[in-house]
Amino acid sequence: MKHNWRVAGVWVLGGLAFAAPAAAGEILAEDDFRGGLTRWVVEQQPGGTVDAKDGVLTIADRGGCTVWWRERLAGPLVIRYSATLKGDARVSDLNCFWMAVDPRRPDDLFAPGHGRDGRFGTYDTLATYYVGCGGNGNTTTRFRRYVGDGARPLLPEHDLKQAAALLEAERLYRIEITVGADGRTTWARDGVAWFSYDDPEPLRAGWFGFRTVDSRIEIRDFRVERP
Repeated sequence: MKHNWRVAGVWVLGGLAFAAPAAAGEILAEDDFRGGLTRWVVEQQPGGTVDAKDGVLTIADRGGCTVWWRERLAGPLVIRYSATLKGDARVSDLNCFWMAVDPRRPDDLFAPGHGRDGRFGTYDTLATYYVGCGGNGNTTTRFRRYVGDGARPLLPEHDLKQAAALLEAERLYRIEITVGADGRTTWARDGVAWFSYDDPEPLRAGWFGFRTVDSRIEIRDFRVERP
């Protein structure tokens, strides 16, 4: 059985490896969640579980969890996936990091001693984009650009509390994140771009991770492409 995961291609010519040129629409990363967690790194507090089978990545959490795509991604790119918050658990925190880098070790997010363990505060020193959708017990949806020194500024226009921006149980949400060559990043849900940020110091490469706490989320159809 073929399991559908992929990273950007490599050509081998005369025994030498060359990165394939990135064409528009090229698939940079992909997982159909039928081959386990080989392509993912799980950071989770005790009491929670993560598994990938039968086409679904299931995060059943208690104290905090981040599930990272193992490979570093470079923009411009579009990240797409579908997610459902299950009604038999707390409906909150359909969150994610993207273009995440640890300034202390920018080339290896998973280097020994990184200190992250699933607790939210252990991610404060990353330089990253972050959306907390339905956070704080499903009362806020927020975008932040983490600076990399512990600061997590929040602009007033990036702090949403209206019902339409929050979460419903058992609803299939389609998430699309773009990182443009012009320094703009956008987070959209079901075709609505809730956040669009022109970064004066763009994060052009880094890692992507699903993030939640004390919820049960089913994720499907993860794909990263060139725009």
